[in-house]
Amino acid sequence: MKLQYLLFLIILASCQKEQKKNLAANINSTETTEIPAIVGETETEENTLRTDTILLSNEKNAEFTHILANLTELKADKDSILTSKFRLDFYQDKAKIASSRITITNYEKGSEWGGSLGLTNASGKNSAFIQIGFGYPACGYMHENYLYYLKKRDLQLVHQWQSMSDSGWGSWTEFVSDASGNDPESFYCKTVSFEPGNDDNEDSGILTYTDSISFSLKGNRWKKKLLSAKDKPYFEKKMDFNEFHNQQ
Repeated sequence: MKLQYLLFLIILASCQKEQKKNLAANINSTETTEIPAIVGETETEENTLRTDTILLSNEKNAEFTHILANLTELKADKDSILTSKFRLDFYQDKAKIASSRITITNYEKGSEWGGSLGLTNASGKNSAFIQIGFGYPACGYMHENYLYYLKKRDLQLVHQWQSMSDSGWGSWTEFVSDASGNDPESFYCKTVSFEPGNDDNEDSGILTYTDSISFSLKGNRWKKKLLSAKDKPYFEKKMDFNEFHNQQ
């Protein structure tokens, strides 16, 4: 959950409450730096438009240290909506150990990558879970989020989701696990949304939970199962704005 909440608090401090009718992105974003693309023997023919570094750990013996996010394609449709394609290269020190390709629509120039190791705050420093996110670091923008599992050079995209926040209102995914220190063999997640209520009280909101999903490890691969009706709230509660944030 650390990835979701750090930038959420930064954005909250920079926005005003009167913006509450607009939802925006919630993801922990770190500063990215343009560096020359690292090209391997099988990548010489691929055009790289820019390369950003996603720092995961500064520790010497960390299982994974950083990711290079290579923008390989950027195209605009007739409505000027940009679609981007990335190759994500996962590194342990200077050695690339795995790669993944993703496509992101509604690309915003100036968007940044952020990342962290671990499924939750209780995860150990050598967790095989990696969370990364991409989006414009300001209120009013959707962010794309990805949960990877990297074990013995076997990389799996376990889950992906979108998140939003604006002046303390928003929507994000929360991961829950009973394991402490070690990676779990099962866990679940839910989509959490806190939006303005329909009354005249500007400090009153509605907390909802949707899309409860369970994950279980079979061999070295994660399987997931939707536990609730897709996109339909299974929990709702009216809450005061400050009450909600004091419990976070």
